Amino acid sequence: MQLRINNLSKTYSNGKQALKDISLTIDNGMFGLLGQNGAGKSTLMRTIATLQDADQGSILLDNLDVLRQPEEMRKLLGYLPQDFGVYPNVSATEMLDHIAGMKGISIRKERQEAVQELLQRVNLYDVRHRKLSTYSGGMKQRFGIAQALLGNPRVIIVDEPTAGLDPLERNRFYNLLSEIGSNTIVILSTHIVEDVSTLCNDMAIIGGGSVLQAGSPSEIEQMLYGKVWEKEIERHELPHYQQTEQLISSRFHSGRLLITVLADGIPDPSFREKSPTLEDAYFALLANCFPALQTV
Repeated sequence: MQLRINNLSKTYSNGKQALKDISLTIDNGMFGLLGQNGAGKSTLMRTIATLQDADQGSILLDNLDVLRQPEEMRKLLGYLPQDFGVYPNVSATEMLDHIAGMKGISIRKERQEAVQELLQRVNLYDVRHRKLSTYSGGMKQRFGIAQALLGNPRVIIVDEPTAGLDPLERNRFYNLLSEIGSNTIVILSTHIVEDVSTLCNDMAIIGGGSVLQAGSPSEIEQMLYGKVWEKEIERHELPHYQQTEQLISSRFHSGRLLITVLADGIPDPSFREKSPTLEDAYFALLANCFPALQTV
């Protein structure tokens, strides 16, 4: 199965152009959509999920015209939005049974079997009778994935799923997502670089409503091979390097400030070459395309 997004654009009534001629091809597996808040990720996810219209362009799922056949798309879709609310005073079992009925699983025994299998899969079976209001943030996210998986969807969209999770819950969520994307298209929208580098075999970086770069994480990293340099400096030296070099990031390391710069050759002998990371590529693209958004 393949999802093809062609020349998709969207401008809101306030004049903000959220999507600018987006074109992407997404195959089975985990696809990462990486970008800062406000980059257009959620608008793109909602459009794929048929929750809003585009001004122009098309989305095809194999031969299915998504924008013209939204009801057919919804039969094949699992969706975990960024702001996923739950009814606080019902249990996970009750809520999933209700959602399963809404998704067309009309036979009670089939619903029960599907709900129990999913609760075991997301490691919530032992707390299946607890009210959802008592769940932690990570447990609610795992419940969200369970409801998205009901009905064996062919496309699953998860929008900012790990924001606010502690490291342990994030790792649990990584393991859960990695199990899903073998025969399914899973689109992971996030502003967290680690989410994409950990999970995704293909990706796109989006900014200002446009695709800045697409490819595998390793391909995007290697675009910077031989062009990334780092150096430890004193904090008071930072303004000098901001003026003289193209800084893409800075962070503290053992009490010293470690800067990363982008240059075709070594800036001076005090720098050392750095093996590029996906984070370096992400910051470099933002710095080149949106200088005001530099992270240093």
